[in-house]
Amino acid sequence: MSPKLTYPLPWGSRTFIMGILNITPDSFSGDGLIQQVDVVKAALARAQNFVQAGADILDIGGESTRPGSTSVTAQEEIKRVLPVIRAIRDSGLDVILSIDTYKAEVAHEALEAGVDWVNDVWALRADPDMASVVSRHKAPVILMHNRSKPDNAFLDKRLGGIHLGARYENLIEDIKSELLASVSLAHQAGIRSDHIILDSGIGFGKSVEDNLELLNRQNELCSLGYPILLGPSRKSFIGYTLDAEPQKRLEGTAAAIAIGIARGVDIIRVHDVEVMVKIARMADAIVRRQNPGR
Repeated sequence: MSPKLTYPLPWGSRTFIMGILNITPDSFSGDGLIQQVDVVKAALARAQNFVQAGADILDIGGESTRPGSTSVTAQEEIKRVLPVIRAIRDSGLDVILSIDTYKAEVAHEALEAGVDWVNDVWALRADPDMASVVSRHKAPVILMHNRSKPDNAFLDKRLGGIHLGARYENLIEDIKSELLASVSLAHQAGIRSDHIILDSGIGFGKSVEDNLELLNRQNELCSLGYPILLGPSRKSFIGYTLDAEPQKRLEGTAAAIAIGIARGVDIIRVHDVEVMVKIARMADAIVRRQNPGR
């Protein structure tokens, strides 16, 4: 097993793989671990499998962000994720850990417990204390674009939720502008530019057509000069495009990942790590001329 990566990662050398650990009962993808008899044991086993398959980063979340999901308190979120974080750290597993939260209190506790990064789906805008927590811990932060509103979501029991009400004057330019506003919040709190990663927020406050266009134009986000994370895995825009429920979106996710890598993204956030590592290695061999056996 190769040693744990340290920040900053060697951006541009290859695509980095973030595996998703949902410590929730209501994940849209059906992979939430709360329903397991021994949640910590199940999460640790999945973490070990992901790392063995080639994951560089594990993203641990204790609250679902799917359209129509039920919010939980910071204390409940902490109760869900901290035992998993500690178990992974105590296991000696060499992997970067990320906490998927928009709550400053959760981020603080997770960072104290050994998490390396913060993944904020509201890009420092949901909790006024988040930026200062990230800054104090000198942690890298993922800032994700998000225009989600509950009243703009349409839910289909089989295909999931899509957003119908968000309106963009210019999809890419609006997303870039709003992400840069969050970058300014980060800078004001003392977060360094080289600790910032951007995520265009596929599936968050965007229609199916918006998501398809955004995916195909990831290179325009790359021009902002920050590493770019792409997270299309199993999402509803794939389901509506292919008429497929979450567990049947592997091929659609693979296509989205391959296009994203061709457009220059740096990190892919995925559920199906083993398969998507192979997709990434093949795409890297084509686009970055990397040895796929490396």
